[in-house]
Amino acid sequence: MREPGRPTVLVLRALGLGDFLTGVPALRAVARALPRHEVVLAAPAALQPLVRLSGAAHRLLPTVGLERPDWDGPSPDIAVNLHGRGPRSHRVLQARSPGRLVAFACDEAGVAGPRWRAGEHEVRRWCRLVTEAGWPADPLDLGIAVPEAAGQVPGAVMVHPGAAQPSRRWPAERFAAVARWAAGQGWPVVVTGGPGEQALAEAVCRAAGLPPRASSAGRTDLAGLAAQVHAAALVVCGDTGVAHLATAYGTPSVLLFGPVPPEEWGPVTAGPHTVLWRGQGRRGDPWAKQPDAALLHITVDEVVAAAAGRLVRRSPGRGPRSRAETTPTSA
Repeated sequence: MREPGRPTVLVLRALGLGDFLTGVPALRAVARALPRHEVVLAAPAALQPLVRLSGAAHRLLPTVGLERPDWDGPSPDIAVNLHGRGPRSHRVLQARSPGRLVAFACDEAGVAGPRWRAGEHEVRRWCRLVTEAGWPADPLDLGIAVPEAAGQVPGAVMVHPGAAQPSRRWPAERFAAVARWAAGQGWPVVVTGGPGEQALAEAVCRAAGLPPRASSAGRTDLAGLAAQVHAAALVVCGDTGVAHLATAYGTPSVLLFGPVPPEEWGPVTAGPHTVLWRGQGRRGDPWAKQPDAALLHITVDEVVAAAAGRLVRRSPGRGPRSRAETTPTSA
């Protein structure tokens, strides 16, 4: 519900988990610079638990893609486009007649502002936009609170084989080989998955020789997934939202990149993360229907070596890190 008489900021970022997490520093900058305003984030309803944990917005307005947000009442005092370069996303906000629109320059939509830079890191891009609007943003301000959720496996090697697009999915049998190695080293292993990835997670468990209970896919929500990332000793995954959760919690990770360079979507700084990418000098098609060639060039042996390096200072079965340990160093 809107608070009568309180000025409002409507922020559009109606995208997925990773997109939301990379936008947290910019969102926080807006809220910090405008303490009298209610910051309303137009984003998918499924992100509600993490919006609350981030403290980056006062309210979530459920929005699907570039459908017009169901905005009630007077026009927002300020609208901020953290969704894209325009013109469509600009026009979604212009339709609400905001007093001020903060967005990247777009001649087609008649919007003035900073120029979009191709290849810019996603976190730094949106921090630059709001900083140039007069609201200083820190690209390292990515940490979020830990949700209260049950069913986590403390100190586990967490293997997340899924990704939104086939181009970013390392083969399931390779994830299974990594899971088999981790279990053989005495580490508890949990295989996670998002909506629709239950069969994939179960296939990885079978191929790795793990019991069905090792898969949490289909049995946990987004808050539970975030809690498992926080509790894990190591996360192994592709270029997905889970990778950004590992960054937010400072959880050691091995991240496998394919069509999109990690310079654009990887951790802002190295921290406890090992990024593997074999696409130097080229950019793949993130919407392709098969795994990107750069991703397929990453071998099981490389991933196992990277995982072993990240786990060398930890003992199998050790519980989740303390809050001091989880202060993001690579966010």
